Amino acid sequence: MLAKILREPRGWRALYGVTALGLALHIAADVITSYGTMILAPFSDWRAQIGTTFIVDLWFSGIIVAGLVASAALRRFRWPAVAASAVLVGYVGFQYLQKEKAIEFGERYTRALGLGGATVNVQPRPVSPFNWTVFVSDAEAHRFAHVNLMREQVRAYRPDEGFIAMLDSVYQPLSAARWETRTRYGEGAAKALAREAWNSPAMAVYRWFAELPAYDGISAGSSCVWFIDLRFYTPGRATQPFRYGACRDAPGAAWRLVPP
Repeated sequence: MLAKILREPRGWRALYGVTALGLALHIAADVITSYGTMILAPFSDWRAQIGTTFIVDLWFSGIIVAGLVASAALRRFRWPAVAASAVLVGYVGFQYLQKEKAIEFGERYTRALGLGGATVNVQPRPVSPFNWTVFVSDAEAHRFAHVNLMREQVRAYRPDEGFIAMLDSVYQPLSAARWETRTRYGEGAAKALAREAWNSPAMAVYRWFAELPAYDGISAGSSCVWFIDLRFYTPGRATQPFRYGACRDAPGAAWRLVPP
């Protein structure tokens, strides 16, 4: 199809290599994000993910754009594409080192509080490769902090600074980290209902998908229980992605999955 559109005189075989490379690069780009991708589908639903790169990384995209522009301007030479590819790989490697530092910070917090059995999970965040959310989770709750691994001074946002600055201002120095807590099933009377909804067959796919599930409220009349995957929680957004509910028409009725 592509060969016909481009009127390639040598046929589809001439485009096979570059097309396969494009698909491989797309898969690799999915693997480095928090989403991951099921590279063994349909034989397995295991998701490969490294979790080094935010889904919309301005630096990552900028390196690609710079490489494309340089390659177009110097189309006789290969070195712009090679250089951009090397810088891109180096950037992802640098992000991996930052991920390890974020994990180490979470482990120190876990030891300081004596949270035996808790697990540490870190997620890349927007604007900077130094911005991370560090999660310390157990069977009942997630403790998390938004941190910048290099920042030494507390970042305060001013309304005239713009959207990017607003997103970035949330991430504070390690020494000033503010830990928050979100429970998996809520508190008090809501807890039993939330646990029942979460364990219902209707939520089976969401249970498989969500790595950091948290209770996000009950609708009026207790007909719907809402959950969010904190893996994708980004402070400053008006709405959060992957918020799903389990709803039922009456007590004792079957639960059903409800999208946002």
